[in-house]
Amino acid sequence: MPLLKLSLSVKLDEDTKTSLLQNLSKTLAEGLGKPENYVMVAIDDGVAISMSGEIGPAAFADVRSIGALDAKINKAFSKKLCTLLNEQCEIPPDRIYINYTDIDASYWGWNNSTFG
Repeated sequence: MPLLKLSLSVKLDEDTKTSLLQNLSKTLAEGLGKPENYVMVAIDDGVAISMSGEIGPAAFADVRSIGALDAKINKAFSKKLCTLLNEQCEIPPDRIYINYTDIDASYWGWNNSTFG
C-alpha cells in the first residue's frame, strides 16, 4: 500500500522501465503523502490495448491505497502521471485511463498479517 499497477501498449527498454519505476514510486509516495518504503509499482509493457476503437500508444493505471485518496489528490496525481507517461513513454494524456480504489486496511495483507 499504495500500489500502482500500470499496463502499457508500448514496449519499454530496460533503462526506460527502470527510470519509470523509480519516478512512479517517488511520485506516488509524494502524491499520496505515504512513505515510499510501502509503495509498490508494477509495469506490464507491450500489452495489446484498444482505446476509442484504435490501436496505438495507450495506458491503463490502477491505483490502490489505504486512505489518502480523494477528488483533489486523484486529480493532481492524474496530471502528474499523465505528464510522466507522456514524457517517458510518448503516450498522449487522452490515451490514459486511471482507476482509483480506496481499500480498507483489513483487506490489505502484508508481512504475515494485514494493515488493519
